[in-house]
Amino acid sequence: MNKLLLRGRVLTFVDEPQSVDDQSAYTYFEDGAVLIENGKIAEVGDYAAIATVAGPLAEIVDHRPRLILPGFIDTHLHFPQTQAIASYGAQLLEWLNTYIFVEEQKFSSTAHADFIAGRFMDELLRNGTTSAVAYCSVHPESVDAYFAAAEKRNMLMIGGKVMMDRNAPDALRDTPQSGYDDTKALIAKWHGRSRAQYAISPRFAITSTPEQMEMSRALVREHPECYVQTHLSENRDEIAFATSLYPSAKDYTDIYAGYDLLGEKTLFGHCIFLSDREIVALAETKSVAVFCPTSNLFLGSGLFDRDRFRSLGARISVATDVGGGTSFSMLETMSEAYKVLHVQGQRLSPFASYYMMTLGNARALGLEDRIGSLRAGTDADIAVLDSRAKPAMELRMRTATTLAEELFILQTMGDDRSVAEVYVAGKAMKSRIDNAVPLARSLAVPEPA
Repeated sequence: MNKLLLRGRVLTFVDEPQSVDDQSAYTYFEDGAVLIENGKIAEVGDYAAIATVAGPLAEIVDHRPRLILPGFIDTHLHFPQTQAIASYGAQLLEWLNTYIFVEEQKFSSTAHADFIAGRFMDELLRNGTTSAVAYCSVHPESVDAYFAAAEKRNMLMIGGKVMMDRNAPDALRDTPQSGYDDTKALIAKWHGRSRAQYAISPRFAITSTPEQMEMSRALVREHPECYVQTHLSENRDEIAFATSLYPSAKDYTDIYAGYDLLGEKTLFGHCIFLSDREIVALAETKSVAVFCPTSNLFLGSGLFDRDRFRSLGARISVATDVGGGTSFSMLETMSEAYKVLHVQGQRLSPFASYYMMTLGNARALGLEDRIGSLRAGTDADIAVLDSRAKPAMELRMRTATTLAEELFILQTMGDDRSVAEVYVAGKAMKSRIDNAVPLARSLAVPEPA
């Protein structure tokens, strides 16, 4: 039995912090250790005690004085948009038509899909993200590439082929029947294989006809084990367009409700402009509203009102939304979340931020028994953070006196350089990526003569 003992300052959450002083919500060991056996966490605690349990044959990796936390979880992003990050000057619908739909057409090529899938997974890992929920393109090849790349790295990933049969270029449209058939085949191929989980993915109401929404309903009924992901109320023009296409619906949320797509395994990206009635509908069905602060700011969409969702009992998660979001880093995402909430008079404590990135997002996915914490028996997906990774951070850290301060410095100033190492099912990954032979710039860009 292989044993790996990680030594460092260990932080993991047991519940959502109610304030910056809520020490009951987390467990922290100043000189701590995480014992890993066969890809699972076996023990967590003070180093001296865990080292005794591990015995003399355990391999020890000393990460002191760095922080050891659960790997980050991202609940909404787009793998085919990896090369479309930082596309200038457009709000949602124009941005989709000008940049994104052009980019996604490239994924009919298996070679391109394979190349981007590998880079996408490595970029997640560089940033400390060990699990994510992502949209693939309309092409089944993109789904195969996505899950194959995740399987190669043994990552727990959720994803699915987007279904869209209107208001998109011809090259990106399926049909209600082909979208259904492709999704059925991909669920059979990938769901439950290795660590893969499938998400039925009607892109959003604008790009799916009523006939395709009916097919989505059929898929959800036939595969309750799968997730559902789509978009909701990201942009005012989007809302007007969507509701014009479904005039009998009470509002945007009611479009999805009319096809039985709300539920505890459904993730609705954005949810910026929902009425109280819509939020209550999400709460009653245990659907998840996904807060995407970086994307919402970059595309000029609006500000997510977290406190209103809380007051009405709705579940929320947090995500990067790459490529509307401009960074794969959950640290940078939570920096923007802090600002989005702060400008609305809402507080986001450092402990609440790290809870959301780890156990909070795991709970939103119903996967807290597998990921999101360092509890014994869970998968050994781990991020090691260095709060002195950049000179400016090192200088700032000289004045930090509390764990809360350190976490906030990491959140506010950190990026991929602050992630010292990442473990997936107990295997070190970031050092392998960083030490790998440099990859070609792109399959689509020829080398100079």
